[in-house]
Amino acid sequence: MKEHIFSFPDAWKFRIGMTIDDAVKEFSRSNKDVLDGIRDVAIDAIQGVEGILSSIPWFLLILIVMILGYIVSKKIRVGLLYGAMMFFIGAADLWEHMIDTLSVVMVAVMISLILGFPIGILIAMSKRAGNAIRPVLDMMQTMPTFVYLVPAVMLFNTGAMPALLATVIYSIVPMIRMTSHGIIYVDKEVQEAAIAFGSTKMQALIKVQIPQALPTIMTGVNQTIMMAMSMVVTCAIIGAEGLGLEILVATNRVELGKALLPGIAIVIVAIIFDRLTQGLIRKKEVVE
Repeated sequence: MKEHIFSFPDAWKFRIGMTIDDAVKEFSRSNKDVLDGIRDVAIDAIQGVEGILSSIPWFLLILIVMILGYIVSKKIRVGLLYGAMMFFIGAADLWEHMIDTLSVVMVAVMISLILGFPIGILIAMSKRAGNAIRPVLDMMQTMPTFVYLVPAVMLFNTGAMPALLATVIYSIVPMIRMTSHGIIYVDKEVQEAAIAFGSTKMQALIKVQIPQALPTIMTGVNQTIMMAMSMVVTCAIIGAEGLGLEILVATNRVELGKALLPGIAIVIVAIIFDRLTQGLIRKKEVVE
């Protein structure tokens, strides 16, 4: 009797872990050709971005970052600072690892934007869709990131593809939320004026709501990039190459110095991405 009071009864426990595992494995076996095709396309995209970045001379890439820094800030010292930060990554012998990391992050961000933007619009335009999708977004945002790695590995094995999938799942949420938030809170009078002048709902969406919501949408882009960067080290656990893998290897060997440098490199890349996108947001707000 005491056991039933202080311990949950065994008869009431359900064990669905094995059932879910078997279902995922069966799905993977049954759809192997489709999954292989998806993996091949994703790997080609990552390798394509990596090829483009690798074909740019290091000094030219630093110059591009310096120019972008100056354009968004209108301050020469900011551009020089970004250039010095990028130079530090090269001097630390982490340039190739940075390219590997950027390849996965950029493809993940592109996929997140392509999928997240229309889903955000759907939530904003349809209350029923919002009620159905928002709980899923809440779960995606609060679920521990390591949980995403397990089904990704079960479906695509280890390597860049499961890392890409886990990164997309984690980073797509802010794009969806900020897109829907921006469109929903566009001034109702502006929308009504567009409708009154003969615009259809679709025309009002394209010509009025989306342009008005663009600063908020750009904030979603910024947050998506930051979320993707935060997955770099986590994805190294399942074989993703780049700066995260360097940190993981150094951690396993208990080598502080070798872990610190790629960590600083990740921070540098994240800061540059953040400042550039934030600068674009401010420029857009000034124009509005």
